[in-house]
Amino acid sequence: MDVSQIADRIAAGDRRALARAITLVESSRPDHRGQALALADQLRGAGRQALRIGLSGTPGVGKSTFIESFGLMLVAQGLRVAVLAVDPSSARSGGSILGDKTRMERLSRAPSAFIRPSPSQTHLGGVARRTREAVALCEAAGFDVVLIETVGVGQSETVVAQLCDLFILLLAPAGGDELQGVKRGIMEMADIILVNKADGELKSAATRTCADYAGALRLLRRRPQDPEGFPKAMTISALEEAGLAKAWDEMQALAEWRHAQGHYAARRADQARHWFNEEVRQGLLAALTADPALRGEMARMGEAVAQGVVTPDSAAAQILARLKAGG
Repeated sequence: MDVSQIADRIAAGDRRALARAITLVESSRPDHRGQALALADQLRGAGRQALRIGLSGTPGVGKSTFIESFGLMLVAQGLRVAVLAVDPSSARSGGSILGDKTRMERLSRAPSAFIRPSPSQTHLGGVARRTREAVALCEAAGFDVVLIETVGVGQSETVVAQLCDLFILLLAPAGGDELQGVKRGIMEMADIILVNKADGELKSAATRTCADYAGALRLLRRRPQDPEGFPKAMTISALEEAGLAKAWDEMQALAEWRHAQGHYAARRADQARHWFNEEVRQGLLAALTADPALRGEMARMGEAVAQGVVTPDSAAAQILARLKAGG
């Protein structure tokens, strides 16, 4: 099947073609990269836009349970939902479990839902390198909401903010010291904090934790792209599906306000510039490893740095100078 046929099937909402296209953009083969770029160019004029929601959270907080319950609620409202779940790759073997479809069994069976697990491939930021392109493919396929689940919570997870329109931070009920474990950067990026597991014996603890986070958010500077009351903290129970409708109302209200104020378009423009610069940086790194002479020089300089013969900064400057001299 050629690129034009894949593009036509994606535009028609074919989930199998979408899965095949994402496999294509995730491939590192040069011929596949060429096809992926051609596919992106063909679909660029589709003019479709989904609400992109980034989701991060501490391990064990219930991200998969939340996504399944939240996704099923959106599907019941007649919306098409795509889930791009990034699994951490082993730094040693490069492998990933990719078990999100197993954890979201009910949602994976919904005709209006699409779940795609992808390996992070050691790419920092909690997302796979080609997640941005996968999001664009899902939009071209006509999905109304794209949920981007990151690897986990940490300082590098703020990169997901460069992919989404809304950034949701999912946290569990915990003691006051839990605030110390959450990076300030991700707190500043979060549009809405959802304290999950507000059910059973944890319900009162979740309420207290929500109040703690709400207080912490008030200490942070309110961003100009936020209306009054945002960012905010809320309690939910993904297991009992409590508070999900209210959370969705708040997400829609924030997205609509940003649309009306012009922040939505400006945010996407800034994101496009960010990923252009990122692609240039990644291309330069690829050039260092693709050229045999440069690769050998990198190995030699790396050994010199390890032995203390030259400083890392000086070695890097020499490599960059050689790359520049080579055009």
